Amino acid sequence: MTPGARIEAAIGLLQQIDARRAPADDLVADYFRRHRFAGSKDRAAIAEHIYSVLRRRAALDWWIERRGRGLGCDARHRLLAALALLEGWTPDAIAAACDGDRFRPAPLSAEESRLVAALAGEKPEPRDMPAEARGNYPAWLGPHLEAVFGRALGREMAALNEGAALDLRVNLLKEENREAARAALLREGVEAARTPLSPLGLRLFERVPLGTLESFRQGIVEVQDEGSQLAALLADARPGMRVVDFCAGAGGKTLALAAQMRNRGHLVACDVSAARLERATRRLRRAGASIVQRVPIEGARDKWVKRHAKSFDRVFLDAPCTGTGTWRRNPDAKWRLRPEDLAELTALQAEILDSAARLAKPGGRVIYVTCSLLREENEAQIERFLAGHADFALLPIAGVWRDTVGGEPPAEGEMLRLTPARHGTDGFFVALLERKAEPKKGAGDSGAGKAPCASPLPSQ
Repeated sequence: MTPGARIEAAIGLLQQIDARRAPADDLVADYFRRHRFAGSKDRAAIAEHIYSVLRRRAALDWWIERRGRGLGCDARHRLLAALALLEGWTPDAIAAACDGDRFRPAPLSAEESRLVAALAGEKPEPRDMPAEARGNYPAWLGPHLEAVFGRALGREMAALNEGAALDLRVNLLKEENREAARAALLREGVEAARTPLSPLGLRLFERVPLGTLESFRQGIVEVQDEGSQLAALLADARPGMRVVDFCAGAGGKTLALAAQMRNRGHLVACDVSAARLERATRRLRRAGASIVQRVPIEGARDKWVKRHAKSFDRVFLDAPCTGTGTWRRNPDAKWRLRPEDLAELTALQAEILDSAARLAKPGGRVIYVTCSLLREENEAQIERFLAGHADFALLPIAGVWRDTVGGEPPAEGEMLRLTPARHGTDGFFVALLERKAEPKKGAGDSGAGKAPCASPLPSQ
């Protein structure tokens, strides 16, 4: 493909992303499946164009409004601005690529030529740029983010605007420890670094076609961000326990829980989408996770919950959320987010948490997790829940971290908050809620609710 053809493809995909409110990675992957003539360099260039715009759309819009003299903030103009401002293209190179020939963009108008000339050599984020444009987030989210990060907001948003490394989790059902999995990858020519926090994580700094790796096909490693790995570890799911992954989705954390349990016990994966649970089948089989029962439910108040009340040692709840912590991987998601979405999601989270908590038995725990940065979806949800559920208490993270991850947690407080700038992970929140044990009924008490002894993680 010519440089101009790559630009034209990127413009078309950006238009689809804007119009369909669909995830960018899905649309881009579908495009490449349908256009197999595009080589690896073509794919890399098209992806760079697209994600340059998605990551810094607010800054690009600010520049277009400032120097575009009436040009609209659409896919074409954003990409032209990104070429000049972010990717270092000269005005002449941009004009040469946009010559109107077959498969290439239409020639630049006089206004567009003035725009790219004005942007050449400019600093992408000048001092007089508003905070939301410099940080590349929707303006309405500013007060919510400032309430969490304060003066560190700029640093956190800058980290969210960078691409994320590819993290893998070592599957202990298939490999004895992290070093053995690392060696297996190295034999296939893939170098992996140890993740600094998760004892099961390996980090790749170059994109690798995982489907071609025997280590991946055999289930030795699974794709999982380090923050997500830590959330699963903090569930402290042990062999012999009864555990439920209440919003299992496609099963990523279900796999991690099954590995912690060493395939001993009972692990239930619930989701409102039977299709998502069905898609998890192949992943479960590849990972060797044989203790998982998949249960489609109609909603948070499904009758299945009432029938199984107070019967689980662990209730893992990865709640639906705004996904603000995943913007490194899904920058397009920030531009789809609306104020009404936050209100709807916090109401849904409260309903799901109240219902899922019914499943925890006395002495059992609810692990509440989001990939959100916002207090409304995190600490505020836990405060609301505890105010209305006197039979639950907040379990401090530090002790559980020492038992499951090892060492001291990387942040202070009874709840855990991970961020890209501070920890190099996606943004994650974890709170541990424990149902208080019921009073013993006498000397003959059986000790129900006590968990079996934990199996320590292997040395790393």
